[in-house]
Amino acid sequence: MSSCSSRALTILSTVFGACGLLLVGVAVSTDYWLIMVEGIILQQNQSMEVKMALHSGLWRVCFVAGSENGRCVASEYFTEPEIEITTENTANILKMVRTATPFPMVSLLFVFTAFVISNIGHIRPQRTILAFVSGIFFILSGLSLVVGLVLYISSINDEVMNRPREPEQFFNYHYGWSFAFAASSFLLKEGAGVLSVYLFMKRYAEEEMYRPHPAIYRPRLSEGSDYSGQYLHPESSWPPPKRGRRTSEASSDISIQLNQTPPGPPKYLDQSKR
Repeated sequence: MSSCSSRALTILSTVFGACGLLLVGVAVSTDYWLIMVEGIILQQNQSMEVKMALHSGLWRVCFVAGSENGRCVASEYFTEPEIEITTENTANILKMVRTATPFPMVSLLFVFTAFVISNIGHIRPQRTILAFVSGIFFILSGLSLVVGLVLYISSINDEVMNRPREPEQFFNYHYGWSFAFAASSFLLKEGAGVLSVYLFMKRYAEEEMYRPHPAIYRPRLSEGSDYSGQYLHPESSWPPPKRGRRTSEASSDISIQLNQTPPGPPKYLDQSKR
Protein backbone atom coordinates (compact mmCIF):
# COMPACT_ATOMS: atom_id res chain seq x y z
CA MET A 1 0.00 0.00 0.00
CA SER A 2 3.01 2.29 0.40
CA SER A 3 3.21 2.67 -3.39
CA CYS A 4 -0.38 3.92 -3.70
CA SER A 5 -0.70 7.57 -4.62
CA SER A 6 -3.01 10.01 -2.91
CA ARG A 7 -5.28 10.02 -5.96
CA ALA A 8 -5.66 6.24 -5.90
CA LEU A 9 -6.39 6.26 -2.16
CA THR A 10 -8.98 8.99 -2.66
CA ILE A 11 -10.78 7.00 -5.37
CA LEU A 12 -10.67 3.72 -3.44
CA SER A 13 -11.90 5.23 -0.17
CA THR A 14 -14.75 6.98 -2.00
CA VAL A 15 -15.83 3.82 -3.83
CA PHE A 16 -15.62 1.67 -0.70
CA GLY A 17 -17.53 4.23 1.36
CA ALA A 18 -20.26 4.68 -1.28
CA CYS A 19 -20.73 0.91 -1.68
CA GLY A 20 -20.82 0.40 2.09
CA LEU A 21 -23.41 3.15 2.49
CA LEU A 22 -25.54 1.73 -0.33
CA LEU A 23 -25.44 -1.85 0.94
CA VAL A 24 -26.27 -1.04 4.55
CA GLY A 25 -29.06 1.29 3.40
CA VAL A 26 -30.60 -1.47 1.29
CA ALA A 27 -30.16 -4.01 4.09
CA VAL A 28 -31.86 -1.83 6.69
CA SER A 29 -34.80 -0.96 4.43
CA THR A 30 -35.57 -4.47 3.14
CA ASP A 31 -37.15 -7.48 4.88
CA TYR A 32 -35.06 -10.48 3.78
CA TRP A 33 -32.83 -10.81 6.81
CA LEU A 34 -34.31 -14.11 7.98
CA ILE A 35 -36.35 -16.77 6.17
CA MET A 36 -38.18 -19.42 8.20
CA VAL A 37 -40.28 -22.43 7.17
CA GLU A 38 -42.40 -24.60 9.49
CA GLY A 39 -44.50 -27.68 8.76
CA ILE A 40 -45.31 -31.24 9.60
CA ILE A 41 -44.12 -34.55 8.20
CA LEU A 42 -46.90 -36.83 6.95
CA GLN A 43 -46.35 -40.41 8.05
CA GLN A 44 -48.32 -41.94 5.16
CA ASN A 45 -46.02 -40.95 2.33
CA GLN A 46 -43.25 -39.23 4.27
CA SER A 47 -44.00 -35.90 2.59
CA MET A 48 -43.84 -32.46 4.19
CA GLU A 49 -46.72 -30.08 4.54
CA VAL A 50 -45.74 -26.45 5.00
CA LYS A 51 -47.79 -24.77 7.70
CA MET A 52 -46.04 -21.41 7.69
CA ALA A 53 -43.30 -19.69 5.75
CA LEU A 54 -42.14 -16.14 6.22
CA HIS A 55 -39.31 -13.71 5.63
CA SER A 56 -38.59 -10.93 8.06
CA GLY A 57 -36.49 -7.79 8.28
CA LEU A 58 -35.90 -5.13 10.87
CA TRP A 59 -39.25 -3.44 10.26
CA ARG A 60 -41.62 -5.95 8.65
CA VAL A 61 -42.63 -9.61 8.55
CA CYS A 62 -44.14 -11.08 5.37
CA PHE A 63 -45.86 -14.47 5.17
CA VAL A 64 -45.55 -16.51 1.99
CA ALA A 65 -47.37 -19.69 3.09
CA GLY A 66 -49.91 -20.78 5.67
CA SER A 67 -53.00 -19.11 7.01
CA GLU A 68 -51.37 -15.66 6.79
CA ASN A 69 -50.20 -16.15 3.21
CA GLY A 70 -49.64 -12.89 1.35
CA ARG A 71 -49.85 -10.70 4.43
CA CYS A 72 -47.13 -8.34 5.62
CA VAL A 73 -47.22 -6.78 9.06
CA ALA A 74 -44.94 -4.22 10.65
CA SER A 75 -42.67 -5.35 13.44
CA GLU A 76 -44.26 -3.81 16.49
CA TYR A 77 -41.74 -2.77 19.11
CA PHE A 78 -44.24 -1.63 21.73
CA THR A 79 -47.39 -3.69 20.97
CA GLU A 80 -47.84 -7.25 19.80
CA PRO A 81 -48.98 -7.70 16.17
CA GLU A 82 -52.21 -9.59 15.54
CA ILE A 83 -50.83 -12.52 13.57
CA GLU A 84 -51.21 -16.27 13.83
CA ILE A 85 -47.92 -18.11 14.31
CA THR A 86 -47.80 -21.88 14.56
CA THR A 87 -45.29 -22.24 17.41
CA GLU A 88 -44.20 -20.14 20.34
CA ASN A 89 -40.51 -20.45 19.49
CA THR A 90 -41.04 -18.80 16.11
CA ALA A 91 -42.79 -15.90 17.83
CA ASN A 92 -39.91 -15.63 20.30
CA ILE A 93 -37.40 -15.48 17.44
CA LEU A 94 -39.27 -12.54 15.91
CA LYS A 95 -39.25 -10.81 19.28
CA MET A 96 -35.62 -11.41 20.11
CA VAL A 97 -34.23 -10.12 16.81
CA ARG A 98 -35.67 -6.69 17.61
CA THR A 99 -32.90 -6.14 20.15
CA ALA A 100 -30.38 -5.92 17.30
CA THR A 101 -32.26 -3.22 15.37
CA PRO A 102 -30.62 -0.10 16.93
CA PHE A 103 -27.09 -1.12 15.92
CA PRO A 104 -27.66 -1.17 12.13
CA MET A 105 -29.41 2.19 12.44
CA VAL A 106 -26.48 3.71 14.31
CA SER A 107 -24.15 2.18 11.73
CA LEU A 108 -26.15 3.78 8.91
CA LEU A 109 -25.92 7.17 10.62
CA PHE A 110 -22.17 6.83 11.15
CA VAL A 111 -21.42 5.75 7.59
CA PHE A 112 -23.51 8.61 6.17
CA THR A 113 -21.60 11.11 8.33
CA ALA A 114 -18.29 9.56 7.33
CA PHE A 115 -19.18 9.68 3.64
CA VAL A 116 -20.10 13.39 3.81
CA ILE A 117 -16.93 14.31 5.74
CA SER A 118 -14.81 12.22 3.37
CA ASN A 119 -16.14 14.00 0.29
CA ILE A 120 -15.59 17.41 1.88
CA GLY A 121 -12.01 16.35 2.59
CA HIS A 122 -11.56 15.28 -1.05
CA ILE A 123 -12.89 18.63 -2.28
CA ARG A 124 -10.59 20.51 0.12
CA PRO A 125 -7.50 18.32 0.46
CA GLN A 126 -5.65 21.03 2.39
CA ARG A 127 -7.83 20.12 5.37
CA THR A 128 -5.94 16.96 6.11
CA ILE A 129 -7.72 16.22 9.39
CA LEU A 130 -11.02 15.52 7.58
CA ALA A 131 -9.62 12.32 6.09
CA PHE A 132 -8.71 11.10 9.58
CA VAL A 133 -12.14 11.99 11.02
CA SER A 134 -13.97 10.24 8.19
CA GLY A 135 -11.81 7.14 8.68
CA ILE A 136 -12.73 7.02 12.37
CA PHE A 137 -16.45 7.29 11.53
CA PHE A 138 -16.15 4.52 8.92
CA ILE A 139 -14.51 2.22 11.45
CA LEU A 140 -17.09 3.03 14.14
CA SER A 141 -19.87 2.34 11.65
CA GLY A 142 -18.44 -1.07 10.86
CA LEU A 143 -18.00 -1.94 14.53
CA SER A 144 -21.56 -0.92 15.34
CA LEU A 145 -22.88 -3.05 12.49
CA VAL A 146 -20.90 -6.13 13.45
CA VAL A 147 -22.18 -5.86 17.03
CA GLY A 148 -25.73 -5.83 15.65
CA LEU A 149 -25.04 -8.83 13.42
CA VAL A 150 -23.55 -10.86 16.27
CA LEU A 151 -26.48 -10.00 18.52
CA TYR A 152 -28.93 -10.90 15.74
CA ILE A 153 -27.33 -14.31 15.15
CA SER A 154 -26.99 -15.15 18.83
CA SER A 155 -30.66 -14.32 19.50
CA ILE A 156 -31.79 -16.70 16.76
CA ASN A 157 -29.40 -19.47 17.81
CA ASP A 158 -30.57 -19.32 21.43
CA GLU A 159 -34.21 -19.76 20.46
CA VAL A 160 -33.45 -22.51 17.96
CA MET A 161 -31.46 -24.51 20.52
CA ASN A 162 -34.30 -24.21 23.04
CA ARG A 163 -36.83 -25.44 20.50
CA PRO A 164 -38.32 -28.86 21.38
CA ARG A 165 -37.45 -31.70 19.03
CA GLU A 166 -40.52 -33.46 17.68
CA PRO A 167 -40.24 -36.10 14.95
CA GLU A 168 -43.46 -35.13 13.20
CA GLN A 169 -42.53 -31.48 12.84
CA PHE A 170 -39.78 -29.79 10.92
CA PHE A 171 -38.32 -26.31 11.14
CA ASN A 172 -35.84 -24.70 8.79
CA TYR A 173 -34.32 -21.23 8.69
CA HIS A 174 -31.57 -19.41 6.83
CA TYR A 175 -30.37 -15.86 6.38
CA GLY A 176 -31.46 -13.90 3.33
CA TRP A 177 -29.77 -11.50 0.96
CA SER A 178 -30.48 -8.48 3.18
CA PHE A 179 -28.31 -10.05 5.86
CA ALA A 180 -25.63 -10.76 3.26
CA PHE A 181 -25.71 -7.11 2.16
CA ALA A 182 -25.22 -5.99 5.76
CA ALA A 183 -22.27 -8.35 6.25
CA SER A 184 -20.68 -7.17 2.99
CA SER A 185 -21.10 -3.53 3.97
CA PHE A 186 -19.13 -4.22 7.16
CA LEU A 187 -16.10 -5.26 5.12
CA LEU A 188 -16.43 -2.29 2.78
CA LYS A 189 -16.75 0.23 5.59
CA GLU A 190 -13.75 -1.13 7.44
CA GLY A 191 -11.78 -0.98 4.21
CA ALA A 192 -12.88 2.61 3.61
CA GLY A 193 -11.85 3.50 7.17
CA VAL A 194 -8.37 2.03 6.79
CA LEU A 195 -7.88 3.74 3.42
CA SER A 196 -9.01 7.10 4.80
CA VAL A 197 -6.63 6.90 7.74
CA TYR A 198 -3.77 5.93 5.43
CA LEU A 199 -4.70 8.82 3.11
CA PHE A 200 -4.48 11.18 6.09
CA MET A 201 -1.00 9.88 6.94
CA LYS A 202 0.16 10.24 3.35
CA ARG A 203 -1.16 13.80 3.00
CA TYR A 204 0.38 14.78 6.31
CA ALA A 205 3.75 13.37 5.25
CA GLU A 206 3.57 15.28 1.97
CA GLU A 207 2.78 18.51 3.79
CA GLU A 208 5.74 18.03 6.09
CA MET A 209 7.99 17.26 3.12
CA TYR A 210 7.12 20.42 1.18
CA ARG A 211 6.82 22.72 4.19
CA PRO A 212 9.79 25.16 4.33
CA HIS A 213 12.10 24.91 7.31
CA PRO A 214 11.46 27.59 9.97
CA ALA A 215 15.09 28.74 9.73
CA ILE A 216 14.31 30.21 6.28
CA TYR A 217 11.93 32.69 7.84
CA ARG A 218 13.79 33.22 11.10
CA PRO A 219 17.52 33.70 10.36
CA ARG A 220 19.64 34.08 13.45
CA LEU A 221 22.43 36.63 13.01
CA SER A 222 25.34 37.31 15.33
CA GLU A 223 24.64 38.69 18.78
CA GLY A 224 26.70 41.81 18.14
CA SER A 225 24.62 42.92 15.14
CA ASP A 226 21.89 45.53 15.42
CA TYR A 227 19.63 43.35 13.22
CA SER A 228 19.98 40.11 15.16
CA GLY A 229 16.43 40.35 16.51
CA GLN A 230 14.76 41.70 13.37
CA TYR A 231 13.31 38.34 12.21
CA LEU A 232 13.08 36.72 15.60
CA HIS A 233 10.78 39.46 16.91
CA PRO A 234 8.64 40.85 14.05
CA GLU A 235 6.58 42.94 16.43
CA SER A 236 9.60 45.00 17.54
CA SER A 237 9.91 48.59 16.33
CA TRP A 238 11.86 49.56 13.20
CA PRO A 239 14.52 50.87 12.91
CA PRO A 240 16.14 49.12 15.84
CA PRO A 241 17.11 51.32 18.81
CA LYS A 242 20.66 52.55 18.95
CA ARG A 243 22.91 51.06 21.51
CA GLY A 244 24.89 53.06 24.05
CA ARG A 245 28.38 54.05 23.01
CA ARG A 246 31.36 52.54 24.71
CA THR A 247 33.97 54.65 26.55
CA SER A 248 36.73 53.72 24.09
CA GLU A 249 34.61 54.85 21.14
CA ALA A 250 33.82 58.18 22.82
CA SER A 251 37.51 58.90 23.60
CA SER A 252 38.47 58.07 20.01
CA ASP A 253 35.96 60.62 18.69
CA ILE A 254 37.31 63.35 21.03
CA SER A 255 40.88 62.76 19.89
CA ILE A 256 39.82 62.94 16.25
CA GLN A 257 38.04 66.28 16.84
CA LEU A 258 41.10 67.75 18.62
CA ASN A 259 43.36 66.75 15.76
CA GLN A 260 41.06 68.35 13.21
CA THR A 261 40.80 71.77 15.11
CA PRO A 262 43.11 74.48 13.41
CA PRO A 263 45.77 76.03 15.68
CA GLY A 264 45.36 79.66 16.85
CA PRO A 265 47.68 82.64 15.81
CA PRO A 266 51.17 82.91 17.42
CA LYS A 267 51.53 85.02 20.56
CA TYR A 268 54.33 87.29 19.19
CA LEU A 269 52.07 88.56 16.45
CA ASP A 270 49.57 89.69 19.03
CA GLN A 271 52.29 91.63 20.90
CA SER A 272 53.49 93.43 17.77
CA LYS A 273 50.03 94.69 17.04
CA ARG A 274 49.85 96.18 20.45
